[in-house]
Amino acid sequence: MRDQALERAIEAAGGVRALARGVGVSQPAISTWKRVPADRVLSVEALTGVSRSDLRPDLYPQEPIIVETAALAIDALDAARADEFELIGALLWRAPTIETLAALQSLRGDASPLGMAHMALAEAAAEASPEQVRDEFFQLFIGVGRGELLPYASYYLTGFLHERPLALVREDMGRLGLARAERVGEPEDHIAVLMDIEAKLIRDEVSGEGVDEASFFARHIRPWADRFFADLETAQAARFYRAVGRVGSLYLSIETQAASLPA
Repeated sequence: MRDQALERAIEAAGGVRALARGVGVSQPAISTWKRVPADRVLSVEALTGVSRSDLRPDLYPQEPIIVETAALAIDALDAARADEFELIGALLWRAPTIETLAALQSLRGDASPLGMAHMALAEAAAEASPEQVRDEFFQLFIGVGRGELLPYASYYLTGFLHERPLALVREDMGRLGLARAERVGEPEDHIAVLMDIEAKLIRDEVSGEGVDEASFFARHIRPWADRFFADLETAQAARFYRAVGRVGSLYLSIETQAASLPA
């Protein structure tokens, strides 16, 4: 007997045949599933919107990307910076839900390039459906075999996955007392993880010897993320995510310019 989460996924996909076609397996194979196999969880989530925590709670318990620590008060400018990093990272970690799309529609902007990009993101969220965005996320970052983009520092800096940039991220995470949430499959040099850690450093939620917001940004985000966001803006599958790429590109430029100013 299939579990309830798998039944919901089949219904959301439009039937067994549609789910099979969407995740790149045969219809008879899915007919034998009692629950989603571990290697298909992220694909099914991206295609159907049924969360990985519902599909396989044994593999993806309801946990954050990294271990949380207590938050401290920070000034308004740093709070806004942290929020920007966190927003961009969250949109790159998984496809936005209908609630997230609704919240994005409330973004406000001004005449600055970043303000205009915020308004464009709000407009893109208003025009998108959860199903369209899930399909786009799947094509961009998961795919059948692999997605159009690989959002990892190792790939952009070396051309391969699981290389030295990942080891360096893990070293700094160790100094900060952070660890990847148990059973989370993505390596820690995923752009979403790096943006999330940067937000925590700005908020002073984490600290460690030799690691602060400036050094973490310089080591792990600045050397490659501009190329990733440029690729996202022009990706063939990108519609909603073109607006995400634009926000990320402009905001990274602001942070890079600020980092270059005299202390």
